Amino acid sequence: MPLPYSQTVERILAAQHSRYALPENIPGKALLVHQHFSVAGEMPRLQGAAWIDYVGRILDVSIARRAQHSGFRGEIDTYVMKDLIYLDSRTDPVTQTRSSARISKDNMRDYCFHVAVEGIIETVTGAFAQRKSEQFVPGILALDMNQTMRMVRPSHARVLAFFLPRAMVEAQLPDAESLHGRVVTYTSPLTRMILDHLRKLCRELSSMPADAVEEAIRACAQLILAAFGKQQQLDNKARAAARSALRHQVQRYVNNHLRDPNLQPEQIQAMFQLSRPTLYRVFEPESGLANYIRNCRLRAAAIDLIDMPQLDITVIAYDLCFGSHSDFTRAFRRAYGITPQDFRHLGLESHLL
Repeated sequence: MPLPYSQTVERILAAQHSRYALPENIPGKALLVHQHFSVAGEMPRLQGAAWIDYVGRILDVSIARRAQHSGFRGEIDTYVMKDLIYLDSRTDPVTQTRSSARISKDNMRDYCFHVAVEGIIETVTGAFAQRKSEQFVPGILALDMNQTMRMVRPSHARVLAFFLPRAMVEAQLPDAESLHGRVVTYTSPLTRMILDHLRKLCRELSSMPADAVEEAIRACAQLILAAFGKQQQLDNKARAAARSALRHQVQRYVNNHLRDPNLQPEQIQAMFQLSRPTLYRVFEPESGLANYIRNCRLRAAAIDLIDMPQLDITVIAYDLCFGSHSDFTRAFRRAYGITPQDFRHLGLESHLL
């Protein structure tokens, strides 16, 4: 039997599946639609249930048993635009989860940029390699609504949320899915500017005309995307720098052990504690580490052929870990276009000239 909510709440819940879309029957140009939802008018024992029913369209919500009996404070202002949704939510302690089961049942695939204004918020994202984001230090949390997460608000909290279409975010931020669970903090001129805009939204939005509301929300959303784009660029630079440093380390090791028959990609993988895909990506321009090692040995052999003309070619081949004279000759011919013996003669002739 349905719970006896007030007519206001009943009406909003009845229309909840069209909550995040502009109504088609609004005459003229609808810039945005503002909806206010509050459980304050419900009986205390129904307040928590009403909130769960309202938010439950896209999230699994858990409220403490005591609050479900004694009363729960929750209100939210929703601003719907053609391609953007902005929420301002104030609640008592609550836990919100977006599970794989929930994702499979709805069509919410937006990215959400989540701002903690008041309270402590802890979010865990990722089913396997979990990332924990704590927002008692102010910042903006990026969430991909197509991935799992669990958010705990252990005290009264006020949060702002910008829901942006997947296509919009992915057009501006390559590899946007990797943002899930990341936080940007207010430590740069750009993010401090965002903080000023967020404060203005909190203070003045309710008194702004509709066109100014839309402009203010859109400006803030674009600044947030810019901040995450800048962080992504820094992350990419950091990854590139780390990959370059790793590459130099492996190269030094290879060059110092060219004559060691145990020098193999598997040995280097174990020594540097790297996965095979990572090691391959680092040496992808050389078609992998095994090919890089072979080319280094061939270069060393070419130097030995010129610098040590008295040394037998077979000795050079075995010294640089080639299985046989013929194996070495084939590899050398593929790399340099001539046999080792012809290379030695050409090198010695040019040296004499």
